[in-house]
Amino acid sequence: MFWRAVLGLGMGGEWASGAVLVSETWPAHLRNKAISIMQSGWAIGYMAAAVMAALILGNESFSDEGWRWLFVVGVAPALFTLWIRRNVRESHTWTARSKPTLRDNPFKTIFGPALLGRTLRIIALGGAVQFAYWGLFFWLPPFLSRPVEQGGAGMGVVGSLQWIIFMQVGAYLGYLTFGFIADKLGRRRTFILFMICAAAIVPVYGQMARNPTVLLILSPLLGYFGHGYFSMFGGLIAELFPTAVRATGQGTSYNAGRMAGAVAPYTIGAVATLPGIGIGLALGVTSAFFLAAALLVLTLPDRSGQQLE
Repeated sequence: MFWRAVLGLGMGGEWASGAVLVSETWPAHLRNKAISIMQSGWAIGYMAAAVMAALILGNESFSDEGWRWLFVVGVAPALFTLWIRRNVRESHTWTARSKPTLRDNPFKTIFGPALLGRTLRIIALGGAVQFAYWGLFFWLPPFLSRPVEQGGAGMGVVGSLQWIIFMQVGAYLGYLTFGFIADKLGRRRTFILFMICAAAIVPVYGQMARNPTVLLILSPLLGYFGHGYFSMFGGLIAELFPTAVRATGQGTSYNAGRMAGAVAPYTIGAVATLPGIGIGLALGVTSAFFLAAALLVLTLPDRSGQQLE
């Protein structure tokens, strides 16, 4: 279990491979919990990054070169993955499959007649949540640190990092508990609950973040509901593709949604420049995408608890 859990530490592009591996390795009745434990490592890595940023950027000896040293420190997790890979074996589900031939093209399968509609719906769902996520959390650090007269919360760079850490504590608990709640309420119901709560908290947070008491209360809640739902995707998408194309299907369909995440920061920034808007109010745009994701998840079958194909 240890090696499955640490797959999540600092994981970005590694998410898809880690999620497939955990999904194929663990029994169906434990899959939701296993994915949640793996996903929680993201928050630990984020908190570690925030602590290092506070230590380096807040140290006058680094002058204006602190960001360069942050990049150097960021190399360490990449090297750590090499050690992890040596200790994680391929799943039996994958090794027992029929070996592919040169004529087998997984993209023809996932975009073929049988799976095209499902693949496109996963892309839409992934696009909605990643627009909401990156549109919100890309702008939160500058929003918290920017002076009040410029539309921010006036916390300063170092001061804002403490609230980021509080938020990531909530994110850790959100990632970790999602699978356990899903086993009780159902995976789609739990996801919809998280989407609705995130959509409700964002506009309140954007308008009241200048109050430290409000920040203390809302930051962990925003972290919890604004992150925890990612623990659904590893199991949900893995169960929607057969073993022969699972890695390609999961990696392609989910990460195609990152294109929406890529345009989200620009969109929120553009809205924030409109007269009388500002970043705090513009962040509320992400609420619409959280709610859209709550509807889109209903278009996908939920095979939770079933064996992989």
